[in-house]
Amino acid sequence: MRRASRVVASTVALGLLLTGCASFPDQSNGAGVQDWQPQPKLTDAPGPQPNAPGGSNADGGGTVPGPNGTPKPVPPPQGCTDFDQNVIGTCMAPLAAVAALPGGASGLAAERTTGRVLAVQKGQDPKPVATIEVDAATDGGLTGLALSPTYQEDQLVYAYVTTATDNRVMRFAVGDTPKPVLTGIPKGPTHNRGVLSVDRSGALLVATGDAGNTAAAGDPNSLAGKVLRIDGLGHPAPGNPNPASAVVIGGLQDPGGMCAAADGSAAWVTDQTATADQLYRITPGQPQLGSPAWSWPDKPGVAGCAAFTDEVSVATVHKAGIQVLSLAKTGGFSGKPSTILDGQGGYGLIGAMDVVDQNTLLVGTVNKDGGKPVSSDDRAIIIPKPNGGQPKD
Repeated sequence: MRRASRVVASTVALGLLLTGCASFPDQSNGAGVQDWQPQPKLTDAPGPQPNAPGGSNADGGGTVPGPNGTPKPVPPPQGCTDFDQNVIGTCMAPLAAVAALPGGASGLAAERTTGRVLAVQKGQDPKPVATIEVDAATDGGLTGLALSPTYQEDQLVYAYVTTATDNRVMRFAVGDTPKPVLTGIPKGPTHNRGVLSVDRSGALLVATGDAGNTAAAGDPNSLAGKVLRIDGLGHPAPGNPNPASAVVIGGLQDPGGMCAAADGSAAWVTDQTATADQLYRITPGQPQLGSPAWSWPDKPGVAGCAAFTDEVSVATVHKAGIQVLSLAKTGGFSGKPSTILDGQGGYGLIGAMDVVDQNTLLVGTVNKDGGKPVSSDDRAIIIPKPNGGQPKD
């Protein structure tokens, strides 16, 4: 996701009024944009030059291309030191979200259970830049990150978190106390995950879980199970189908990722449901999600996603690797998904993904949460775009 063009600015027709669901914090208390002061910028790193994925085998070693393309062995990690040059952050708690920073070879990584956001960069230890108090007793916690569309100027970052009372969107800058933007999103015993992105107009997109109540996803008066579109203060964004409503589409159960092609040609959201894992195309003009663009009956645990003009990649938290779906020129998918990084040369379970540029991804692992961690897990890793090429007929 490029920051100001990561998710398509689709205007969907939805004549439903959202009443009494959200709490928009009083902006006179210091949460307003006008009260934020520019903060010292995180260091921009040189652009990434990752090798083809080498990753780790059972003991954490692997291979990367050496001279003339011949395989070159990578020693297993030693403690938190990882010799795989694609790895830019090590020894973190499972990463539910990542966000690529300007410059390409650095980013932010969010630990679901601790509420910590860490700056990750090759050759440096992960550095905490914010800690948000979260309730991770269920499947919630800190599950979403997105940079402000004007991040280079204001240094603002948005986060989706579960608290003791609700799910909410928070905002912070390095060195400042995180502040609420949108509160009152229902919290339940399950399905508290939420994910964030930014559309081309600069509005914040928020995908919310149904909090364990499937009926809420179809209720226009609930913020649960929805894609919301808000401004930086948490109000319904200008251009919403209903100016009084943050809701633009409903029908989600347990979203794990939201992504769009940089050219705005399509936007996608992943969802774990009771019967199958789903990938939906966010279609303008319909109030509820339609039929899934792809379905996984084996439920590999779809999580973060990355969209390009020729393919969509989906991370999975119950099955090692990344699912790659090639797009046809007609807009559908041309054949079944292929899987990468699922064998001896992989990184295990990957939960978070973000697009660095048209050739590169930033991903985060969740091996400490049900996988087979090596000593340097969990890790933030820069990898090449899985496939490439042009859309197929």
